[in-house]
Amino acid sequence: MESLQKKPIAFFDVDGTLISTTIVHAYIWLRTSSLPRLIRFFWFIGFLPKVVYYLILDRISRPQFNRAFYRNYRGMDAKTINALATDMFGSYLRQKIFPEAISQIEEHKAQGDQVVLLTGSLNFIVQPLAEFLGADVVIAPELKEQDNIFTGSLTTEPLIGEQKAIAMKKFAAQEEVPLDICYAYSDSKSDLEMLECVGIPIAVNPSKGLRQHALELGWEIHEWMKAS
Repeated sequence: MESLQKKPIAFFDVDGTLISTTIVHAYIWLRTSSLPRLIRFFWFIGFLPKVVYYLILDRISRPQFNRAFYRNYRGMDAKTINALATDMFGSYLRQKIFPEAISQIEEHKAQGDQVVLLTGSLNFIVQPLAEFLGADVVIAPELKEQDNIFTGSLTTEPLIGEQKAIAMKKFAAQEEVPLDICYAYSDSKSDLEMLECVGIPIAVNPSKGLRQHALELGWEIHEWMKAS
């Protein structure tokens, strides 16, 4: 009976669900925000061929894409990037938050639910967003460091697909909250395992594949509009 008195946990994917951006956009901002305009232009020209490669790799395997993409951070100063991530939230990411996402999180908090951001985006990118939204917990991957320099490798497996479901089950078990009373929000079919392991799955601005799956199973579908 004690577990039935527990408040639900609301798990939120981040990119595409809470904010209209991706790990690629965040990296580009961090990498180029302090560059002079002309140098930034040439950097973009040099980066474009990589984008094509990453798009193909993402279709083949999102975990492989994440591993490959995060190697771009190799050699970057961790303290500098952490400080830039705070600046990025104020000048870029904050404007990318779906207003309905803020309302949904506020509703969960008003009900006493725990709010957990569960994402494949790096922890230092998501933390300022979590603080702004009042999330209780962030579950996100971290980059390895050596002498305060990013190595480009993750400390764990990419938090994609089955790994998200594993993280959710572990966290819910620690909190002694049954997953069948919990919520999960995501926009991508790559998060099916995340959505399927809770009692209340919600597809937000779903991709074509996820929309079809949600309609077949009778899941809630939310359409959240970008801020004007």
